[in-house]
Amino acid sequence: MICDECGANNAKIRLTKIVNGKMIERNLCEQCAKKHSQFHGPFSLQNIMSGWLSDFHKQETIQKLQCEKCGMTYDEFKQSGKFGCSHCYGSFKKNLSPLIRSIHGHDSHRGKIPEKAGSELKQKKEIEKLKHQLSEAIETEAYEKAAEIRDKIKELEKEV
Repeated sequence: MICDECGANNAKIRLTKIVNGKMIERNLCEQCAKKHSQFHGPFSLQNIMSGWLSDFHKQETIQKLQCEKCGMTYDEFKQSGKFGCSHCYGSFKKNLSPLIRSIHGHDSHRGKIPEKAGSELKQKKEIEKLKHQLSEAIETEAYEKAAEIRDKIKELEKEV
């Protein structure tokens, strides 16, 4: 595909702008894309995709993050898009939560709970449900019911 701006180079970047509800798409080469103020730095697929993986201002501290189990760094994860082991989730959790929220809209499990492996998750869901009921009971000034719900919540939180 040829660059829409210069008409000479191979277009590697698709620029999409929405102005007053109207979408404008342009295919640009690297040189023409650099002329637009919103683009900075070297252009590669990895750099463009990493925009939603991390905040560029925090990149130095993120690159230093490393999984204590397998030794994979956050920078290596960004390049491959795959974790080295199951412990990487915990090691990179602080940086993964915003990423997961931006993709899925939330960072907690939504949906069916597995029968065998979901006892802790079921308890957490039950606590959330009870907290919602507690706030409703307080709003309706049903204080005796609220006290009962509060006690149930305390019991469940001890188990978790």
